[in-house]
Amino acid sequence: MKNQAYRMAMLYDFYGDMLTDRQKEFYDLYYNEDLSLSEIAENYGISRQGVRDVIVRAEATLTELEDKTGIIRRFHVMQDQIKAVQSDVDAIRARNEQSYQDDEIENLTDRISSVLDQLKRE
Repeated sequence: MKNQAYRMAMLYDFYGDMLTDRQKEFYDLYYNEDLSLSEIAENYGISRQGVRDVIVRAEATLTELEDKTGIIRRFHVMQDQIKAVQSDVDAIRARNEQSYQDDEIENLTDRISSVLDQLKRE
């Protein structure tokens, strides 16, 4: 269930703006606020099934967008690649400190690390 909640949160974070206002609201209440279908239905004066239908349509929209674009999948691949490059930069920096003490290598690894930090934040 934890993986499903994470997946739904990622889908919403990346594609939530593509939902209708009602879908956003119900999706947020259900997944982020952890309200039950019955609680949402009671608050909005509609049936539990009506709430479920809105959420299921929202899930389908978000899933379809990811299936077509693959943005989240590519995001995860990119994060793994950034970690690998950072690990390599750290290894180069450590070897330079141990063996060479070359200022240019130090400056280059600092620049690469700076770019990687920017990519992580974006």
